[in-house]
Formats: sequence, C-alpha cells, structure tokens
Amino acid sequence: MSVKHDSETPAKGQQVITACAFIHHKFDEKEKLFAPKRAATKKFMPDVYELPGGHIDFGEDLEEGLKREIMEEFGMSIKLGDPFFTFTYINEIKGSHSIEVVYFAEFEDKIDNIQIDPEDHSGYEWIADDEIEKLISDKKPEDNIEIVAIKKGFALLRGESLQF
Repeated sequence: MSVKHDSETPAKGQQVITACAFIHHKFDEKEKLFAPKRAATKKFMPDVYELPGGHIDFGEDLEEGLKREIMEEFGMSIKLGDPFFTFTYINEIKGSHSIEVVYFAEFEDKIDNIQIDPEDHSGYEWIADDEIEKLISDKKPEDNIEIVAIKKGFALLRGESLQF
C-alpha cells in the first residue's frame, strides 16, 4: 500500500520525492511563469508563491506524478519539457528530507480553464522575469533555492546557460 504525501503529512526521517513545473506561457511575446499562491491555512509555507507540483507516490513515475498533481490541483493538463533543476530541503513540518526536480512545462488546456481549490491555493499570477520580486517574501527570500530555480528557468528560456 502506498502512502500519499502532501506538504503536511508526517514523514519523520523519510526522504520524499517531489516534482514541480516551471509552467510558462507567452503573453504578447513575453514569457511568463504560472505562480500559484499557497493558501493562508497551509502549515508549510502559507501565503507563499510557489512552483506548482507535489509529492510523487511510491512506485509512481516522476513525470506522470507531476502531471497528476497539476491535474488534481488546477484541473489542467500539461506538456512536460526537460527537467532543468534539482534541489533538496528539510521540511520541518513533516520532519522529512525532500528531493525536488523542476521541469519546464506548458499547459495543454486553455489558460482560462485554470481552477483553484481554496484549500490549496488562494490565487495565482503570471510573473515575467523582471517581476520575480513579487515571489520574494520573508518566508521565501531572494536566496531561496526555489527562487534560484526560477531565475535559472528564465535564463534558459532566454537561451542563456548560466550557472547558479
């Protein structure tokens, strides 16, 4: 029997695999990132913008798990590109060590069809690379590894191969 995880399910001393999507879309020739904002009721990183995604179930294919998470959370299908960033962190709420893989992605469905579950997210924004400061907060400072991943994603979309 597999154990389903979310950002608050206890997993003391366990490693947890997560996958996230750098979902981008062109608006008037400008690439923007889909940035959902976590609900204020969340114990882990409440009211913080994040890369969408989630925990991969035991035995689940990484890419299929990421597609499942986006469908569950936003009612949207995605087309995945290459993974471009990985990082790890300790989730103090769960007591776990998370390993996260970030993929480029695009919505396959019309962006007007995005659904937000208020238990998971309070809303979302489309953020351009010159608007990253909107994602920065006291809970997620500029040197946060996810912010670093987002900066690298935008750099790669511009055709740059920067080391971060």
